[in-house]
Amino acid sequence: MERKDFLKRGFTSLLGIAAINPLVSACKNSTTVDPTTTTDSSSSGSGSTNGSSASDCSVTPSETEGPFPTKVPANFVRKDIRDDRTGVLMTMNITIKNKNASCAALAGAIVDVWHCDKDGYYSEYGGSGMQSVNFTTVDFLRGRQTTDANGLATYTSIFPGWYSGRAPHVHVHIYNSAGKSLLVTQIAFPYATTNSVYTTGQSYGYTKGAQDTLNERDNVFSDGFTTELATVSGSLSGGYTLTHTIVVNG
Repeated sequence: MERKDFLKRGFTSLLGIAAINPLVSACKNSTTVDPTTTTDSSSSGSGSTNGSSASDCSVTPSETEGPFPTKVPANFVRKDIRDDRTGVLMTMNITIKNKNASCAALAGAIVDVWHCDKDGYYSEYGGSGMQSVNFTTVDFLRGRQTTDANGLATYTSIFPGWYSGRAPHVHVHIYNSAGKSLLVTQIAFPYATTNSVYTTGQSYGYTKGAQDTLNERDNVFSDGFTTELATVSGSLSGGYTLTHTIVVNG
């Protein structure tokens, strides 16, 4: 089965049968429409304000972990997750807030992240219909950090690419300090920024052109992504910074 076909049919039935990771349904806000297309090499996209105060503090929706989750996350305690992957530099600043504490920062939370490379490939997988290129022996773009007193976990990465059937995204799995799973979710990107990178970043290796799936048509984000949309700022030459707050029931 091609990866595009798998994604278009949805994760729920296959992952349920394989018992890889139960897909938890969540109520989401109404769909947000992406901003107007831009081809500037420097762009900014504003994201969710969720978690900014006790009155603006909805638990971030749960999303599927598959089909390419990190196999042994504890092996990748590191801030710089690039390994040998090239592309536009991206710093990810992810803050975890606790809904059960009036949206206070959650210190000591364990935060796993993973995403595809600029060509749309994941490490630890491959050699099959879903991903023809075999990357089963490498582990790029996967990492784990523990949040500081401000609930912040920071990573050095590259701007992810895209693959057919999905909007660009980053996977996140949050645990409490004792290792109890709190939330599996995904981070969406503002279209103005992704379109800028994919249509003007050829010299950095982004040669596939504009993404084929927008957030509002993505099988994960299409039921609403207002609290999953990151703020992304920067430029091709200077790199990008992703800033995002995830709210959990701590």
